[in-house]
Amino acid sequence: MCDELTAQDNNRSGTTRREFGIGMSIASLAMLLPSPADALTVTGRDVTISTADGTADTYYIAPASGRHPAVLMWPDIMGLRPAFQQMARRLAESGYAVLVVNQFYRSTKAPFVKPGESFDQPAVHERIMPWRAPLTPAATNSDAAAFVAWLDKQPQVDTRRGMAVTGYCMGGPMMMRTAAAHPARVRAGASFHGAGLVGDAADAPNKLIPRMKGGYLIAIAANDDQRAPGDKDVLRAAFAAAKLPAEIEVYEGAMHGWCPPDSKAYNQPQAERAWTRQLALFTRQLGKA
Repeated sequence: MCDELTAQDNNRSGTTRREFGIGMSIASLAMLLPSPADALTVTGRDVTISTADGTADTYYIAPASGRHPAVLMWPDIMGLRPAFQQMARRLAESGYAVLVVNQFYRSTKAPFVKPGESFDQPAVHERIMPWRAPLTPAATNSDAAAFVAWLDKQPQVDTRRGMAVTGYCMGGPMMMRTAAAHPARVRAGASFHGAGLVGDAADAPNKLIPRMKGGYLIAIAANDDQRAPGDKDVLRAAFAAAKLPAEIEVYEGAMHGWCPPDSKAYNQPQAERAWTRQLALFTRQLGKA
């Protein structure tokens, strides 16, 4: 969960913390995230997308030829940055048309984190937290509609096949809201160390599961599970009641934020396992890329 307690957990962990830092170069990130053996040639570009509330800066990357399933990627609280561009590239090389968005576009352009900065630093925390206020459920749904519509207009996207949505940290609930709002398009969703997936409000992410279609991967950090051990059971029950296949697992030894390669909590073996499970989900739900 994106808060001070999680930062303290990660700082106390001597086994999973990695001093990579946000300032990593694309070349360094590429070494951590190798291309698949059968990587496709891809092309990427920065794009701006009009929304109901302004203009969102995003990054789009897709195979250079053919039509492919679309993937909408919601980043963690550190936002759109080189690490997520590299993750998107890796997905595109596996046969997907990927859009990574700056969810904070109402407040700032991306990247907004300077080299050496991280969320556990008080100044960075204080700068970012106010930007979350405009990201209401209604705003997320509005943004998702714009992003899904934009993707479906791209010549590299095969609209005959389902779309996938992924979310990291605060992006986990955004993934679930997108899937619930667009069940005709979203047929696969993945949450990695998602924050706030379970709640009591009528529009809490877990309450939206009956509106979803397709299959899901919910990859939970060990320290998130320790703080809210009942959440995984609530999610399992909700997916089962909705008769939706869902792989819900606590990744032992993996702390919140373990998937992005520039995270201090990066755990490469567990991140690779989560990545492999994501690709398996996409193959099952969207067809072989």
